[in-house]
Amino acid sequence: MEVELLEIRDFLAAHHPFDQLPDAALSELPKQLDIRYYRRDAAIPDLGGLDDHLYIIRSGAIELKSPNDELVARLGEGDVFGYRTSQQEGDAQYRGEAIEDCLLYQLAPTAVDQLCDNHTQFAYFFIPVGGERLRGAVAHNGQETDTQLNLMTTPITDLLHGREPIYVGPDTTIRQAAQIMSERRISSMMIVEQDHLFGIITDRDLRTRVVAEGLDFDLPVMEIATVAPLTLSVDTFAFEALLMMARHNIHHLPVMDAQKVVGMITATDLTERHTTSAVYLAGDIYKQNTIAGLKEASSKLPQLLQNLAAADATAHSTGHIITAIGDAVTTRLLQLAEIKFGPPPVDYAWVAAGSQARNEQTAHSDQDNCMILDDSYDPKRHGEYFREFTKFVCDGLDACGYVHCPGEMMAMTDEWRQPLKTWKQYFDKWTDAPEPKALMLTCVFFDLRYIYGDDNLFRDLRQYVLEKTRGNRIFLAYMVTNALTHQPPLGFFRNFVLIRGGDHDHTFDMKHNGIVPIVDLARVYALAAGSDAVNTQDRLSVAASGGEVTSNGAHDLRDALEFISSLRIKHQARLLNNGKPANNYMSPNDLSHFERNHLKDAFSVVRTMQSVLASRYQAGRF
Repeated sequence: MEVELLEIRDFLAAHHPFDQLPDAALSELPKQLDIRYYRRDAAIPDLGGLDDHLYIIRSGAIELKSPNDELVARLGEGDVFGYRTSQQEGDAQYRGEAIEDCLLYQLAPTAVDQLCDNHTQFAYFFIPVGGERLRGAVAHNGQETDTQLNLMTTPITDLLHGREPIYVGPDTTIRQAAQIMSERRISSMMIVEQDHLFGIITDRDLRTRVVAEGLDFDLPVMEIATVAPLTLSVDTFAFEALLMMARHNIHHLPVMDAQKVVGMITATDLTERHTTSAVYLAGDIYKQNTIAGLKEASSKLPQLLQNLAAADATAHSTGHIITAIGDAVTTRLLQLAEIKFGPPPVDYAWVAAGSQARNEQTAHSDQDNCMILDDSYDPKRHGEYFREFTKFVCDGLDACGYVHCPGEMMAMTDEWRQPLKTWKQYFDKWTDAPEPKALMLTCVFFDLRYIYGDDNLFRDLRQYVLEKTRGNRIFLAYMVTNALTHQPPLGFFRNFVLIRGGDHDHTFDMKHNGIVPIVDLARVYALAAGSDAVNTQDRLSVAASGGEVTSNGAHDLRDALEFISSLRIKHQARLLNNGKPANNYMSPNDLSHFERNHLKDAFSVVRTMQSVLASRYQAGRF
């Protein structure tokens, strides 16, 4: 093969989805490409439409814009667009514009179709996120679809494929590192000395920090490295890698055994396992520069939920994946707010509450959030900035489907946008005088998780709250009494107690009467143990190990939560499949005989554990 064609082949082999092609197909592909050069500000294509070819960006950057000149996406080296990449009607009318001098490879539609017909993994890239995509992967595997979502139980080590870690020392030059990456056909490399990880570099670093800046190739590689990168422990699961990539918009994670580097996990390693594309959906979200763009990107979330339900993913993993997308939308809105309004005058922490905090979101829900401000906050000098800032973010979340909280428990509400010292005063009042409203608020604000900003503010408040509630039996007794207000919909003779009349006649509420009672129990267990766990399954695990509940009791509650939550997710997916909005109201007629019996068992477990907790804390008798 000619040197030029070999070089093109190696470039394609390093980028998705061409890395899914076998060697023979890759070797033939460069011969089918047309090479085009576009000057900055040139229209792409100069003739015809985007659907006339599949385009691969070799160098440079382009912007895709809608017919009304709205920015749709900004793409760089290795990205593809054009034929078969459109996921909805009208995308063919988009146009490209070079924002740098660009070198593009063009592939004819017939060649793309032939590759898709002959190579299922390659074709998988071009099927829109949705049920069809998942069903196609299922037919290819010829086995239960849960294997695609088995990352919850897949050890990180399984994805390393026995590969030895590839790294260089901190004194290696940029030129030497780039040569090694090219020879080994890898898109990233770690910088290690005496088993200590100093940083990582990627293809993007070479492009943006070296070539674009005209940097000397003979400088040490540490000049362009990302130092102290996020890492994963060797004893964690692949699912945690997926979540970390989605939340932080990264595609490379070093894997550590204590302080020793054992390998690198990439986004490609995960896509080879046919994940639900949460990483790429989050990546799409981070590319958006407008509320309209974020709204369009987040509109794919119901499809993701339907995919997970169709693949029989666990409710636990579904909650984490769906919440990761919610975190990405929130984070991007906060970044856009800082661009719009300028750097914040004082430090802040944006904190999620409720189901988002617990990593238990399903279909689009209302938003619960708050803001912790540094104690140097001055309402007269800083109030207007944060008032407009939080309104922008909360309104943006509403536009993306996370509707305004009916109870106004949002950072845009003045009461829930306060300095750290005020938040401590709130918790003092709620725990020292737990009247009904205070107990309701604690159920929201004891479930908090840091999203963005200064995490020290959040950690300070979290530690203060745990010390305030640990061992406080009087307060916990009030919490137990409040928890018992949500009862499973099960009658004396194990019959379902149904709603009578109204829009939801002859149904029961799977959320408030099925899931919330377990969430309330787990919260009490965690507070009693002084645990900072927020996810309900995690709280039940901690409770069992700490003696707040028996091992069997915790296990039963975890099983009950998983079963009830799974039924709820499937119910919501059915509604979405039928073009209806998701809700939590289920009729027993929608359940099989097997499901009805097991749901009654789950409700019985919850009711029994409520009785045990009430007896322990003598609920109602202080």
